[in-house]
Formats: sequence, structure tokens, C-alpha cells
Amino acid sequence: MSWNSYIKSFQNYLKIERGLSKNTIDNYTFDLEKLLLYLETNSINVSPISISDETIQQFIYSISKVVNARSQARIISGLKSFFNYLIFEDYRKDNPLELIESPRLGRKLPDTLSIQDIDNLIKAIDLSKPEGERNKAIIETLYSCGLRVSELINLKISDLFFEEGFIKITGKGNKQRFVPIAPLTQKFINSYKNNIRNHLQINKKFEDTLFLNRRGNQLTRAMIFTIIKELALKINLQKNISPHTLRHSFATHLLENGADLRSIQMMLGHESITTTEIYVHLDRSHLKKTIYAFHPRKV
Repeated sequence: MSWNSYIKSFQNYLKIERGLSKNTIDNYTFDLEKLLLYLETNSINVSPISISDETIQQFIYSISKVVNARSQARIISGLKSFFNYLIFEDYRKDNPLELIESPRLGRKLPDTLSIQDIDNLIKAIDLSKPEGERNKAIIETLYSCGLRVSELINLKISDLFFEEGFIKITGKGNKQRFVPIAPLTQKFINSYKNNIRNHLQINKKFEDTLFLNRRGNQLTRAMIFTIIKELALKINLQKNISPHTLRHSFATHLLENGADLRSIQMMLGHESITTTEIYVHLDRSHLKKTIYAFHPRKV
């Protein structure tokens, strides 16, 4: 079997047995393609079954010169998963990355926006343009529901349960969760649907997709990034923001207003509470209030 055959088999395993998203599978494939490019560039003719620890170590050393520690750690993790899959399928007996450690990563606290920042972003949207109402609904939905950008662009009309006050989100690994949606956000979505979306010539493939471009096709991740970057420039916001910044702000503002971590974890769709705990580091005032309210030595 060729490298491509093993990779294709690995992709099928990730999709069917692990239930991972296309975006995650693409990232695993991208890591493997880096290794293949290294082998080709250096005229190293080995198969996934015969590649040695030394060759992998040389590859890791070469990428450490051109990518940051976080990217290097992700590549190592992706390759380990691939070779663990080969062991699982009895293609090889050992993992050539077994003794390779990922670089230590400092925990980077996520950027957040103030409520005023978010209000200013929304006020900067030009509602005289057809896409204005759509963009307003997008920003409100990202912030009010704490969605990942991939969850937003894949949101379906059939996922909207406004009477019950929830939307159904399909997150990482095709895991579904229900997230509360505020009446105000529902109002903006309905306005976009009635005034803009219903007048588009919609591609049949995307008839159930909520947010569309003017040609009636699904929006891309890149387009959501562009919308937010342009609004940030418009209000001269001195922060490097992305759709994920709105998700971080959603969680941080909930915590500041007294929400418990378990509830935030469920709404964000985090598998582990430890992922959600990063928000505790952001809000030191919340920790101080907790001590003053509950510790016996508070006086």
C-alpha cells in the first residue's frame, strides 16, 4: 500500500469510527502531508510501516525551525494518532513518535471584548446594505450563543426551536447540544430571514442552511472572519479579534455575572471542564467575590 492508501484508510477511520468533523480530519491530513513533503524533498523512500524513529526525529527537528511551538505540538499529536491507528490495525508494532515529547506550551489566555466593544461592533454594521441585517444576526448569534464559527455556518433553519427558546448545535465530533437563544437574538434572525434570506435565489443544496451569501450559497469560515475584521477596523478596535473572540466573550461575561462553570461547559460544548476552567483565570474579580462570599476567614 502507498502512503495515500494508508492516509485514506486513516481518514475513513477518523470519520466513521471516531466521528470527527471534516475540519479536524483535514488538519490531521495536513500534518501527514508535511511529513510526506519532507520525505520527498530529502529523497527518503520509506513506507508508513518501515519509517524509523530517526527519520521522524529529523522531520520534527526540521519543522521546529519554521513553525511555532503550538503548531509543532499539533503536528506531533497528529502523527502520533496516525501511527497509533496503524498499530491498532496491526500494520506495525510500534509508534515511531513514542519517545518524542511535544514542546511545552504556556497557557495563552483568550482575548475578550467588553460589552461596549460588542455594542460598538454591532452599531458599525451598515444596515442600508442587504448583507447588513444578516451580519447583525451573525454577530448577535455568535456572541449570544457562544458558537464556534463552524457551528455558525452550518446552523440549519430546522435547528431553530424558538418557541422553546433553544437552538440545536452540531459541534465537534458531530456531538449535538441545545443552547438557549435570547428573544432579542431570535428577533434579529427572524428579521434577516424575512427581509433578506427569503428574497434570495437559494441553491437547493443549502435550502435549510440559515446564513447564506447573496448567491444563495453557504458562507465560508473565511467570510465570517472578514466580516468581523472589517467591523473591528471600522471602530478602530485595538485588538486582534476573530469569531472565537465572541465565543470567549460569551463565556467570560456569563462567568462575571455569576454563571457556574458546569453550565458554561454545557453551552460551549466542551468535553472536559478543564477546558472551560481557563475562563476562571480571566475573571479574577469573580474569584475574589467567591472568597468574600463563602470562605470562613473572609473577614
